[in-house]
Amino acid sequence: MKWKTIGLVVLPLVVGFAVLAKIALRTPEPPAHQVFINGNVLTMDADNHIVQAISVRKDRIEAVGNSDEIMALVTNSTVVTDLRGRTLLPGFIDAHGHFPGSGATALVADLNSPPLGKIQNIKELQEALIKQIATPAPGNWVTGIGYDDTLLAEHRHPTRQELDEVSTEHPVVASHISGHMLVANSRALELAGIDASTPDPVGGVIGRMPGSQEPNGLLEETARLDIEEMLLDLSIGNIFTLVKAAVRDYASHGVTTAQAGGMAKSLLKGNSLFSKLGIVPLRLNMFPFEHDFGEDLLSGEYDPEDYSAERVAMIGVKLVADGSIQGYTGYLSQPYHTPYHGDAAYKGYPAIPREDLIAKVKALHAAGYQLAIHANGDESIEDVLDAFEAAQSEHPVADPRMILIHSQMAREDQIARMKDLGVTPSFFSAHTWYWGDRHREIFMGPGRAAAISPAKWAQQYGVRFSSHMDTPVTPMRPLQAVWSMVNRQTYSGYVLGPEQRISVMDALRALTIDAAWQVFQDNDVGSLEPGKYADLVVLSGNPLDNPMEMRDLQVDRTVVGGATVFQKP
Repeated sequence: MKWKTIGLVVLPLVVGFAVLAKIALRTPEPPAHQVFINGNVLTMDADNHIVQAISVRKDRIEAVGNSDEIMALVTNSTVVTDLRGRTLLPGFIDAHGHFPGSGATALVADLNSPPLGKIQNIKELQEALIKQIATPAPGNWVTGIGYDDTLLAEHRHPTRQELDEVSTEHPVVASHISGHMLVANSRALELAGIDASTPDPVGGVIGRMPGSQEPNGLLEETARLDIEEMLLDLSIGNIFTLVKAAVRDYASHGVTTAQAGGMAKSLLKGNSLFSKLGIVPLRLNMFPFEHDFGEDLLSGEYDPEDYSAERVAMIGVKLVADGSIQGYTGYLSQPYHTPYHGDAAYKGYPAIPREDLIAKVKALHAAGYQLAIHANGDESIEDVLDAFEAAQSEHPVADPRMILIHSQMAREDQIARMKDLGVTPSFFSAHTWYWGDRHREIFMGPGRAAAISPAKWAQQYGVRFSSHMDTPVTPMRPLQAVWSMVNRQTYSGYVLGPEQRISVMDALRALTIDAAWQVFQDNDVGSLEPGKYADLVVLSGNPLDNPMEMRDLQVDRTVVGGATVFQKP
C-alpha cells in the first residue's frame, strides 16, 4: 500500500497495528528518579570533566559528581545502578546516516563483500538475489544492497544480462555500496522508461554496452533516481519492519539520536508516525531531500510540522553535490589515481551543475533553511563553498552551521575557508578502515589518500566537526568512527595519514557534543550536564584506556530520556 492511498478507511488499521506493535515492544518509561554510581563518567562538557556518578529525574539530568554526593540524593524509591567501574558517557549521535536503512536486509538481499558480508563474486551475488524471489509475488521487485565492484572477484559491476539471469519476470536491482549507483535488469529498465534513446540526465550517467547506446544496466547518480523512487514506495508494513530492525541495531550500539539524512517522503512519514506512537524510542533528526520536495520548500507548501514529533526534528534541507570516490563519481580537481575506463583525464563530475548549485543554495539559504550538502571530491567541495559564500554575501547569517557532509577530500585551504564561512564538516572517518587501502592504491594515490577526512586540519583551524558512519553504507558502529579518527588504520593494517590522527577524547566529542552542536541541539543533548536530557550509554570498559582496542568495547546499556531502550542480557 502506498502512502498516497492511506485514507480514512486505512488509517485506523495502521494506527491499530502500530498500537499493538507498541504494546508488543513495551515502549519503556523512565523511573521518577535513578542514579548511576561508582563509574567512570565522561561528561563531555566544555572542560571534559570526568566524574563518578550522575542523578536523573525522569527524563532530565539532575546532577553529576562523586558517588557520595549523588548517593545523598537517594530515597527509598530511587533506582540505583552500580556501574562497578564501567564507563558512562552521552549517547552517541548519528551525525549523518539514513535511518532506518540499516534494517534493509530484513527485506532485501545483503550483497556486501568481506569484511561487511559474504559475497565474493557475481555468481554468489546472483544466488543471493535468486533467494529473494521466493518472497515477492510475480512481477514484484527483487533487490539487493551493498555490492562493491572492487571487492568482487571479477573487479567489475554486474551487468544487465547477469541480472536477467536472476529473473526476466521480476524487476531486479543490485545497489552499490556507495548508495550512488545501481545495476538494473531489463524489466527494471523498462519500468523506468530507460532504453537506447534515453539521454543521460543532468548529473548522472546511463552505462552503455560497448559500441552501442543500449543500456548495460549501470545507472550512476541522478540516472538511478526514478528506479529508487519505485523501490522506496514501501508499504506501511515494510516500513515497520525496517524501523523495528534499525531501532534494535542503533540502540544496541549506543545511539540515542539517529538521522535520516535525505530520505523519500514515505520513509520520512513512516519515521514520524512510528516515533509518535513510541515504536521508535530514539531521537530522530531528518533532512528532506531538496530534489524530493522541490518548489514546496520555497513556496511555503512544505511544513516541517507535518513530520515533526516530540522526538523528531526536521533539521534543514539536504543537497547532493557529487557522488562517491569509490564509485568514481566524486568530483575532483585532479584526475583519479587509476584512470577510469582508461581515461587519464577523468575527474568525476558534479551531480548538480555549478551554476544550478549556486542558485539552489542561495534560494534555500535566503528562505532560512540550515543546509546539509554532500560533497566528497575537492572540486565539489570548492563549488559548495563558493555557493555558500555567495549565499552568505546576499543573506548573511551570524552562525549558519552549514554542514558539509563527508568532506572526504577537503584540502587544507578549503578547511580554512570553512572556518571563515561558518561551515562545519561531518567526516566519514571510518573510510580509512573500510576503503583506505583502495583509496591509496586505486582511487587517490598515497599523497591524497593520506589527507582523507582531515580531522587534525579541522582542529588546527578551529573548525568544529562531527564524524558519522553513513549507515547503511557501513554498519552503525560509533566506536569504529572514534577508533578510525584516533588510529587511521586501514583494513590491511597500514596507517593512512598519521598526521591527521586526533585524541580519543576529541574523537568522542565528534560523536556526542560536537555532533549535537552541529544541528543546534547542544543545549539539550550531547553532554552530561544538569538540565539536559538523560541520553546515556554504558560501555563495558573505558575507551581512554587502550585506543587500539576501544572499538571492541561492548555497549551494556542505552538510555534515552531516562528510559532504558537497550540492555545487554
